[in-house]
Amino acid sequence: MLQKALSFLEENQDYFLKDVIELIRIPSISPNPAYQQQIQKAAEWLANKFTQIGMDTVRIIPTRSNPLVYAEWLHAGPGKPTLMFYGHYDVIPPEPLEDWKTDPFEPIIKDGNIYARGTNDDKCQLYSFVGACESYLKTSGMLPVNVKFLLEGAEELGSEGMDAALLEHQRLFECDAAVVVDGAFMNAETPTIGAGSRGLVYAEVFLTGPARDLHSGNYGGIIHNPIQAAAEIVARLHDENCRVTIPGFYDRVVKFSDAEIQATRKLEAPREFYENSLGVPALWGEPGYSVLERLGMRPTLEIHGIGGGFSGEGHKTVIPAQAVIKVSMRIVPNQDPLEIYDLFKDYIAHITPPTVHSTVNLISHCDSSSIDINSPFLYLAEVCYKQGYGYDPVIKRGGGSLAVLGLFQKILSVPVLSLGLGLPDDGLHSPNEKFSLAHFYKGIKGMISMLDASQKIPV
Repeated sequence: MLQKALSFLEENQDYFLKDVIELIRIPSISPNPAYQQQIQKAAEWLANKFTQIGMDTVRIIPTRSNPLVYAEWLHAGPGKPTLMFYGHYDVIPPEPLEDWKTDPFEPIIKDGNIYARGTNDDKCQLYSFVGACESYLKTSGMLPVNVKFLLEGAEELGSEGMDAALLEHQRLFECDAAVVVDGAFMNAETPTIGAGSRGLVYAEVFLTGPARDLHSGNYGGIIHNPIQAAAEIVARLHDENCRVTIPGFYDRVVKFSDAEIQATRKLEAPREFYENSLGVPALWGEPGYSVLERLGMRPTLEIHGIGGGFSGEGHKTVIPAQAVIKVSMRIVPNQDPLEIYDLFKDYIAHITPPTVHSTVNLISHCDSSSIDINSPFLYLAEVCYKQGYGYDPVIKRGGGSLAVLGLFQKILSVPVLSLGLGLPDDGLHSPNEKFSLAHFYKGIKGMISMLDASQKIPV
């Protein structure tokens, strides 16, 4: 079975590329409601694909947000594990369009890469296990193990509706392990296995001052400008040691083992590498922690925007009536996102000047995740990378947040393998996003090998 599947991949590379380009062309932009029909079109494309390759049960499952696409093949026989593969078919908006060198939804091949929105995040990556299953089913008529697919269309919205769907269809999604493919190598020759990811709390703070915009000549000096108040609040969210000043923020932060800390520090690049690659004169952050510790093991608070008033060309001497601050907090294991939100809200109320009013809204949140590094399923990730790419992976905690990782662990109680097939310079969420053609084919090869190796995992 294995060799037949690998030969099918080798002989049908053009077919697989043409196929994934069809999916990439669909502008399945979830943050913009105007693209709802395109979201549905992408879901139907995937459902039709699963039917075409020979999956038994295929369903489009409605949620309070965008639909899930589910498929299964469960004929591997007794004693064989069930793997559930996860990916997301939605993408973020391509703006600013003027920074794209080509049409973001008309993929082009250049310098060994596919350029288009959604190539890295996440369509080429999710296609790796679609192509792997097709390679088996089109040659042997069966898969080495039982397989389920769960593809969502609201990952870029914080996986809205996923929690309720998992609870409602919990028996449908039962599996021995979940495989999440949505990320990147640490560098061109170092693939990573996610040991966990940070959770997220995203909030906005509205500040209101006068009942209307005011002329600064007539009222400046007696009115506390809401933008000025916003700047003062932002300045009080960190201390001189770069630590978050919210009372209780660090109380539940887990202490990682010395072995994991030392293993993480061995992966460090020189500080100058980060400074040069990021274009900053110096790094910033909590003293006493390495770069990778700060990126994956420590909680953070970041300001994403301060809005209000006039920022167009020319001048307009106005004191705005309101301002807004966009804030996110990345949290680590043992921190509860809703508890952190409450602490943040209380602290904002405490530090808001008496000259303005403040209101705090929670936009989204998700839990952090961790995997048992002794799980036998980690072996499958090693096989994927070694057989597909020829590289040994490292285990590393991710700094970003992927809501499904925590939800799968919390609701389905299964180990979650977190893999990434992209490269650090792929520019996900940026103009001119790309994905390596070599990684595209190697990803399918790695997943073919993973499915074969899964037979050895006892269940």
